[in-house]
Amino acid sequence: MHRRTLLSASLGLASLGGLAYWGSRASALPELTAHTGGGRAFGTTVAIRVLHEDPLTAQAAIAEALRHISQVDALMSLHQPHSQVYQLNATGQLANPDPHLRQVLDYARQLASQTGGAFDVTVQPLWLAFSQAQAQGALPAPAAIAQAKALVNWQDVRVDADQIRLTKPGMAITLNGLAQGYAVDLALAALRAHGITHALLDTGEFGVLGHKATDQPWVLGIKNPRQADTLAARVPLDGRQLATSGDYETVFSPDFRHHHIFDPATGDSPTTLASATVLAPTGLMADGLSTAFLVMGVDKALALAAALPQVDALLVGKDGSRRKTAYFPELTA
Repeated sequence: MHRRTLLSASLGLASLGGLAYWGSRASALPELTAHTGGGRAFGTTVAIRVLHEDPLTAQAAIAEALRHISQVDALMSLHQPHSQVYQLNATGQLANPDPHLRQVLDYARQLASQTGGAFDVTVQPLWLAFSQAQAQGALPAPAAIAQAKALVNWQDVRVDADQIRLTKPGMAITLNGLAQGYAVDLALAALRAHGITHALLDTGEFGVLGHKATDQPWVLGIKNPRQADTLAARVPLDGRQLATSGDYETVFSPDFRHHHIFDPATGDSPTTLASATVLAPTGLMADGLSTAFLVMGVDKALALAAALPQVDALLVGKDGSRRKTAYFPELTA
């Protein structure tokens, strides 16, 4: 997975991955000290910062959280031959799927239904068509797009307790729009289990617990999708998790017209939004909805966000316009 959001945590010093700024090791919370850890997963750098009085407890919590992140990556990678997603795509069926994989696919099905099919894990054949053409210095021919699009239909994925099956030969799934958010949820649960109440973590999507200082929330800066050195917004996190999807992350054409997110209805990339940032109760929801909203466009995305409890969104158009839900938190100073 090579999915990287243009986000920064506005806290002071650059992190391992260069996206999050975790600040100094000193904490403004009384008697708490900052502890950090990181590693590699999802084709990128992941980082965790916790505030806790006991270094042994903090490091044990970080290690367990990183273990869960690695577990999700190992299960859902498109490229690791031992991953269950890789095996499913290679053979069209998978016996004894891991419960985590079933849970993510169950949510994928729910989200596909909620979004009228705008979110669809079976778009992987479209990715393959575009990436193969890019290797030849071109875009795929219309016939190649049509052939790949014929394999895209979330309803053709059958998920049972003891088996997952793709009903058409040549189908393939991608969980790149869900796995990093799901990893956030598992990692936060691991931190809580160790008694951590203040933390910020970055898997490519962001999760938080508590605060960075007394009465001061963790703050993330969302970079402008067209000007990497400027911010589209500064967002104080309120306990919800945050994800951004954008047309800049992996591109097949320099004008951002063709990129790694696909509209299942057209077989090509959506045309109106440059980025979609979502706050949601879980990382899984935030991750999936940010992808779906980019496909759905402004009006449908804002309508769905308004209908979902504790979901807010900021949408930036390809023309630089901004729209957001009524309660999307944003710092102006």
